[in-house]
Amino acid sequence: MSEAGGTMRLIKILYWLLGLGLLVVVVSQVNPSDVWAEASGIGWGMAVVLGLYFSAFLIDSFTWLMAMEGVPPSARWLYRCFKVRMVGEVFNNVIPAAGIGGEPLKADLVKKHYGVGYREGIASLILAKTINTVSMVAFLAIGFVLIWGSDDLDMNYKLAGGAGLLVFVVGTVLFYAIQRWKMTTLAGTWLARFRFARRLEGGLHHIHDMDERLMRFYTAHRARFAGALFLAWINWVLGAVEIYFVLAFLGHPVSMAEAWIIEAAAQLVRNALFFIPLSLGAQEGAFLVVCAAITGSPTLGLAVAVVRRMREVLWLLWGATLGGIYALRSGLGAPDADTNADGGPIP
Repeated sequence: MSEAGGTMRLIKILYWLLGLGLLVVVVSQVNPSDVWAEASGIGWGMAVVLGLYFSAFLIDSFTWLMAMEGVPPSARWLYRCFKVRMVGEVFNNVIPAAGIGGEPLKADLVKKHYGVGYREGIASLILAKTINTVSMVAFLAIGFVLIWGSDDLDMNYKLAGGAGLLVFVVGTVLFYAIQRWKMTTLAGTWLARFRFARRLEGGLHHIHDMDERLMRFYTAHRARFAGALFLAWINWVLGAVEIYFVLAFLGHPVSMAEAWIIEAAAQLVRNALFFIPLSLGAQEGAFLVVCAAITGSPTLGLAVAVVRRMREVLWLLWGATLGGIYALRSGLGAPDADTNADGGPIP
């Protein structure tokens, strides 16, 4: 193993340990048996939770499909995107890489099995990530307005929420601007003028091609971009709806506004601590603190986190199963071209 590889492995282990440490601290605040007693009260409501998440995941798959210029928005392709996303999300959740650890795998799967070129696959994944991030800004902004107007949360929570939202918005604006105005190409061209960076010249045409694909989508497919943003926003809203129903099934109903606050806080924490695999401990801590402030019961907050973890485990097992099926099946080998084959093997 190389020195760099050993360092990365050590970092991953440290992130996992950090998550486990956070989880221990959170669990120590409550009685685990009481948490399980609360969580087990979900009963048949778990089917509703899974149905909501299935709908959200389907929407997320469709937004990715809309970002693929050369692929028809058909039910067949939606099914393919859904399965590939299932597999990729397993890696996104377990690899500490800001939710992008599974993106190269997704690009590889759609090329190998469905003939989508690497360049188009990677461009569509960048676009889908941007669409999800921009739509989350709108969701979190509404959440912050609700947090600011809540009498259950003190000023420290409100200021922390505002600071987190500000950082997230700045990062999102930069992420979008880099793509929209081809800043990567401009920076690469400028650096290539210097002798120490001459090696960049060989890769500039790849960077330029990717930037052209991204900018073309934003300028030539504005209606498609706007539709994808709206669907992605609905996806985030479904997360708040899930919280609303979970608390209702647990016998502690809250208003939709309060459910929105809880989900927005959880998403802010997940993004702030993106390097922790599975948001282990971070997600539980967010639910415990915010639910305790709103409902007065930290045990209930952790019970909500347990229900969400049960849903996530089922989803990861499903994704891992699909990944095993892909691994056992020979792929379509297709050239990395602009045109896409629509005749890949159908499972």
